[in-house]
Amino acid sequence: MTNVSYHISNLLEKMTSTDKDFRFMATNDLMMELQKDSIKLDEDSEKKVVKMLLKLLEDKNGEVQNLAVKWLGGMLYTFHSSILNCLLPQLTSPRLAVRKRAIIALGYLVLTCNGNIFSELMEHLLAELKRNESTSTTRTYIQCIAGISRQAGHRTGEYLEKIIPLVVRYCNVEDDELREYCFQAFESFVRRCPKEIGPHIPSVMGLCLKYITYDPNYNYDNEEEEEEEEMMETENGEDEEQESDDEYSDDDDISWKVRRSAAKCLEAIVGTRHDLLQDFYKTLSPVLIGRFKEREENVKADIFFAYISLLKQTQPIQSWLHASDAGGKEEIPLTMLQNQVPNIVKALHKQLKEKSIKSRQGCFSLLTELANVLPGCLADHISALMPGIIFSLADKSSSSNMRIDTLSFLHVLLCNHQPEVFHPHIKALLPPVVTCIGDPFYKITSEALLVTQQLVKVIRPLDKSCAFDAKPYVKDLFSGTLKRLKAADIDQEVKERAISCMGQIVCNLGDHLSGDLPPTLKIFLERLKNEITRLTTVKALTLIASSPLKIDLRPILGEGFPILASFLRKNQRALKLSTLTALDILIKNYSDSLKPAMVESVLTELPALISENDLHVSQVAIVFLTTLAKVYPSSLSKISGSVLSELFQLVHSPLLQGGALNAIIDFFQALVITKTANMGYAELMKQLTSPMYSSPGGASVTLHKQAYYSVAKCVAALSSACPKEASRVASQFIQDVKNPKSSAAVKMLAFLSLAEMGRTMNLSAQKELKTVILEAFASPSEEVKSAASYALGNISAGNLKEYLPFMLKEIGSQPKRQYLLLHSLKEVISSSPADGLKPYVEDIWALLFNHCECTEEGTRNVVAECLGKLALVNPSQLLPRLKKQLSSGSPHARSTVVTAIKFTISDQPQPIDLLLKAMFNSAAHNKPSLIRDMLNTVLPHLYNETKIRRELIREVEMGPFKHTVDDGLDVRKAAFECMYSLLESCLDRLDIYEYLNHVEDGLKDHYDIRMLTFIMLARLSTLCPNAVLQRLERLIEPLRATCSTKVKAGSVKQEFEKQDELKRSAMRAVAALLTIPEVEKSPVMAEFSSQIRANPEMASLYESIQKDSASLPTTESMDMN
Repeated sequence: MTNVSYHISNLLEKMTSTDKDFRFMATNDLMMELQKDSIKLDEDSEKKVVKMLLKLLEDKNGEVQNLAVKWLGGMLYTFHSSILNCLLPQLTSPRLAVRKRAIIALGYLVLTCNGNIFSELMEHLLAELKRNESTSTTRTYIQCIAGISRQAGHRTGEYLEKIIPLVVRYCNVEDDELREYCFQAFESFVRRCPKEIGPHIPSVMGLCLKYITYDPNYNYDNEEEEEEEEMMETENGEDEEQESDDEYSDDDDISWKVRRSAAKCLEAIVGTRHDLLQDFYKTLSPVLIGRFKEREENVKADIFFAYISLLKQTQPIQSWLHASDAGGKEEIPLTMLQNQVPNIVKALHKQLKEKSIKSRQGCFSLLTELANVLPGCLADHISALMPGIIFSLADKSSSSNMRIDTLSFLHVLLCNHQPEVFHPHIKALLPPVVTCIGDPFYKITSEALLVTQQLVKVIRPLDKSCAFDAKPYVKDLFSGTLKRLKAADIDQEVKERAISCMGQIVCNLGDHLSGDLPPTLKIFLERLKNEITRLTTVKALTLIASSPLKIDLRPILGEGFPILASFLRKNQRALKLSTLTALDILIKNYSDSLKPAMVESVLTELPALISENDLHVSQVAIVFLTTLAKVYPSSLSKISGSVLSELFQLVHSPLLQGGALNAIIDFFQALVITKTANMGYAELMKQLTSPMYSSPGGASVTLHKQAYYSVAKCVAALSSACPKEASRVASQFIQDVKNPKSSAAVKMLAFLSLAEMGRTMNLSAQKELKTVILEAFASPSEEVKSAASYALGNISAGNLKEYLPFMLKEIGSQPKRQYLLLHSLKEVISSSPADGLKPYVEDIWALLFNHCECTEEGTRNVVAECLGKLALVNPSQLLPRLKKQLSSGSPHARSTVVTAIKFTISDQPQPIDLLLKAMFNSAAHNKPSLIRDMLNTVLPHLYNETKIRRELIREVEMGPFKHTVDDGLDVRKAAFECMYSLLESCLDRLDIYEYLNHVEDGLKDHYDIRMLTFIMLARLSTLCPNAVLQRLERLIEPLRATCSTKVKAGSVKQEFEKQDELKRSAMRAVAALLTIPEVEKSPVMAEFSSQIRANPEMASLYESIQKDSASLPTTESMDMN
């Protein structure tokens, strides 16, 4: 024994060595020694070993630290069984405090113990619950099961079938404390084992609804209550009610705890079962509304929370409500809620005048949520709510939070309802709001200013005629706000809101301010010079300048305009954008008050704003220039050459598109009409097209393809503004194309310009056009061919009668040019209105079906797009014809039809939507409402396609090597992509556990599929963390396998890159899993985390992913277009 003690002491000494290798080896040797059965330590040695072990947990060297963790974990792991045997008897201890601590200890044990020990614990608890020796121990066992479920819900699920009937049985025992624990257990099951509790939700909900009204010591008699409400109008009924409360108050009564736990359980059910929303509105909502009269404040708060949770669950319905076919059904949750609004208001409006602040805050929170979910729903009840709102604002005993909550609700109410409904109450409502503006607490002032700003819009809405007389209220509103606007020593938020509020007052009521207006505008000028308040002031001035009341801004324009111009030099992007908008409005509405010098000060700042680096700022600057050209044309001669050169540079940029391009087109049209010197049609055309003409004869195109489209659009815009020049220019372009010396760039520009011109004007006078285009189809340059095809399509769209029959004839007679001609036809179908196309539909349809069996896949795809877009012209006739083709014809024809259906789905509402229930992924991504109701039937087929099918895997011999080819891979990939789309748009209709089964299979599939499923797993971690937590053990293994794969030494470079990308994607999924709350409680995850930290390669990969996600906070998503 002495020898053993000496050996152990020797090792302990080495464990304190400065050399990390000594420490590591000594720790390892000690582990080996202690695992021998022959070793028995005395108490003193045991203490030393444990002390040293705990010290090593903080060792500077990672490897030593990991070894200590491993050892300590292993030591404790072996004791789990004895820990359990030690804790179980404590659950029957006569001391309640000991029982509680035993439950907490068991909660920590179940996180890390193995399956056998967990099973032993659960079987013991179930056996004891069945025995039911005494109510006291039964309470403890139910508490214990609830505690275990909270800590390790993913392990409790499989025992629920046995647990639930027992807990239901104990709910009916006459013991309030026991009932409370039963409901707490139910709440924990609902939150932690959502799938397993599913079948039991109706019975649990039934119990909750029964016991939420359980109040045996108090008599809620409805008739008496209604009479009492009527009496309260004449007498002081509040005191009576208070007396009755006292009369029933009973210190031994703990039935409120049962009601509270039932309410919390209902909140959990509502929050986790979005699919039962309609049932909730039928059964749950009326009961909760009936319980708003609850006498216990804490219980009432939880009932409010449960109802707020129900309202929050209802909100997402709105986004697809209108698109859904169910729009007219009575049962839509929003319609059901709308029908219950009168009952909600009836139950709440009296409580808004109760003494209890907590009750009033609860009422306002609920009403705020209601007004957000159903805007306009309280319009008929404003008169019932107003006394309560005014009471809370004026009540001196109210806390500041009470007033803030009231103002916040009032703001939501004013924003979400029509102005007229408030007009009868303005007289009573305005004084308390204005008083709140003067409140010493800045948060109250800030909220009151926000409400006042909205009130100004209500008192005098500018967008419609209104009979309400606002004049009597202007003085109070103005003086209250002015006091805050003048103050310099107040909170930043109050300053900004005072500026915005005064801006609204001047905008809506400026004509009533008379002598007060100029001094107020001077204050705005001062705020404009202050760096902190300038942005808010610019926005307020924009509002005032756009007012239909034509507010006189002359007192500040002279000094203000140069200040605004100087803001265009600042780095603050928001300030630049707001200033440009303000200047635009000022030029539009106040051009007669502006001096040329003022405008010039702005013009000098513009060249720096027009660049491809920030297209949005460029767009707003160009819109300002367009306004200038229309309203103040004389200033255009002062436009420096630099502004125009920047503009032309932007037109030739590959990045120009969308809004910025449209802004430039509008500007050129406005500019050319002004006939300003050196800026006429010819000069602008020359500047636009010179880069194309200057490119050398045979050289490839120097500008980006997008630039040609931009220039062509600008040319067409200039030509439509100057129709006299148009035919000359069109002839010039045709000559350019005919000229054999013209470069490809010139020809491409000519065709694209003719295309854009032909779309809006009739080019039938150009007799050579058809021949020129057809000849270009034989050009050696692909770009020129494509441009000619685009030109033919657009010119035909502008003149169907002349060109469409010609095009259809050519498609039939020119097999070599079919592909280009079909592209032209696609342009015609995309650009022409349905009415114009209808006479030609039959001819086009017949022609397309002749080509849908073409062997060229590219041609078939164009035919499919033409068919899909043509079906939109007359869906009721053409879609059934497409469907018919699915059952006949060759595989090529069928695949063309399926692709065609994809092109019938657009994100805008179309008459075809009712007929469309196909092309699953495109629908799931673009218009989920088409498929939501079909998911039950379609999902099994979709999931079936995610499975690996052995019969589709074949071996191909490539010389001496055999190569495996999986013909089913593309279909599987499409199926997983489709599953991802459903995750984004139809999550509430999916059985997430069934879904996870297939994700799990995908994690072990081919490289491409694994990449997809890693992204899906990361998304699932955010969308439904509880479900992922329950499956963690099965999901971690494939991730671990991927992260620790080693590529064979002789592999090619691509194999290394592929594996690296796969590991990065897997590690992103791991990083997402680690963000799930309580994930650290999972032993498998904890072990994998320590493995990542211990392995230098995995650790550095994890760190780099953490850095990436810190710089890009958005969740990774898949491009499904």
